[in-house]
Amino acid sequence: MFLSAVLLGLCICFIIFQLRPRRPKNFPPGPPALPILGNILQLNLQNLMGDLERLRRSYGNVYSLFFGPRPNVVINGVKAMKEAMVIKAVEFAGRPQDLLVHDVTQSKGFIFSDYGSSWREHRRFSLMTMRNFGLGKKSMEERIHDEIQYIITTLDKNIGKTLTPQVMFHNAASNIMCQVVFGTRYEYDDEFITTIVQSVTEVTKIASGPWAMLYNSLPFIRKLPLPFNKAFKAMKRSSDLVLRLLNEHKKTRVPGEPRDFLDCYLDEMEKTAEDSSFSEDKLIFTAIDLLFAGTDTTSNTLLTAFLYLMNHPHIQERCQQEIDRVLEGKDQACFDDRHQMPYMQAVIHESQRIANTIPLSVHCTTKDTELAGYSIPKGTRIMQNLSSVLNEEGQWKYPHEFNPENFLNDQGEFVKPDTFMPFSAGPRICLGEGLARMELFLIMVTLLRKFKFIWPEDAGEPDYTPIFGLTTTPRPYPMKVQHRL
Repeated sequence: MFLSAVLLGLCICFIIFQLRPRRPKNFPPGPPALPILGNILQLNLQNLMGDLERLRRSYGNVYSLFFGPRPNVVINGVKAMKEAMVIKAVEFAGRPQDLLVHDVTQSKGFIFSDYGSSWREHRRFSLMTMRNFGLGKKSMEERIHDEIQYIITTLDKNIGKTLTPQVMFHNAASNIMCQVVFGTRYEYDDEFITTIVQSVTEVTKIASGPWAMLYNSLPFIRKLPLPFNKAFKAMKRSSDLVLRLLNEHKKTRVPGEPRDFLDCYLDEMEKTAEDSSFSEDKLIFTAIDLLFAGTDTTSNTLLTAFLYLMNHPHIQERCQQEIDRVLEGKDQACFDDRHQMPYMQAVIHESQRIANTIPLSVHCTTKDTELAGYSIPKGTRIMQNLSSVLNEEGQWKYPHEFNPENFLNDQGEFVKPDTFMPFSAGPRICLGEGLARMELFLIMVTLLRKFKFIWPEDAGEPDYTPIFGLTTTPRPYPMKVQHRL
């Protein structure tokens, strides 16, 4: 009996040993992993960035983790990040095709699609189309100023009151993208915009939570009726709405006279061959990608900026002094005014650095390669920890505090360090960077010129700890507004 128990124990140990994940030869180091689960139980999803920093201190700037049986390489620090994202950009430009977000979008958008000819065609087309619709031109400035008037109306109605600005900024950023993509501006309580926003919020919440981690790590659970199925239902609601809008466009469009992104894409479909990568399915998910990417990043940066400006009134006042001086006698700001506003530029960029809206970017290698002397096989998941770059000690004057001096030289001139990568870098750099920069400048300058933003006396101490997800979001906070003289 005793011998049988010993033999059974040895068999179990042998099976566990065989199931234990193994790192390939010359692979980056990392913590020991459990069979089947890998390192999942060693990570706290409520403080994932803190755990990644803790592991960085133990294993260096390039280390590995196992999510289930699959290895992942985590890249930290500007040196390793530049080697992967700039020097070897194409080798690290892939997207893993077995994650929840890819299945939810059916890999038909361009954010989560794999690096290849279809992705390159759609990225090139999307960037060209956004430029043709005024990205960097006056027409886009006018669209942004039009939307700013709705923000001003909301603030005017709340003078002396306490409001929460989350919905206001989110809807404003969303509406600017809706005008580009769908050619329409929606009221903030419109069914279309509220359903899209709610659906994207639900997908984002699930995709950054524990159920997505299990979905990504344990493929055998994917057919089970578990909470991650809510993400598929939410995306279906959004895609059905966009399909309805697309069908309306097909009835009213005039070929060769596009009104928006949807019309441009339909024109492109007619010009390309039947075996082209352009299709109505891809148009639907590309439109959703554009709306998602152009909404969360901008609105979360605005929320971060005003949270800090209210609690650093001396910085807010210095911004207003510069704005008053540069815009004296002008009806409104234009994007070119940024060249005369070094301090305002520094505040906006510092807000982007602190907001850190996309702290982790997940890629995969497109071929066998090397990084920091380690061997990385083709198809390995890569987690680019942009937080480690935006807060790296030795690269910033004040890496752990909100301080515009991080972007000013000794002469008070605006400078942008190479370590500033809020939009990522390489082939996957955010194609909406130009639009986001214009929105942030025009919205912040216009609002600071007209209003004074105050932290309510009864609100207690501000909580700067963000909510981590696919995008990083400031915690909801109150705001009081006064008119400036």
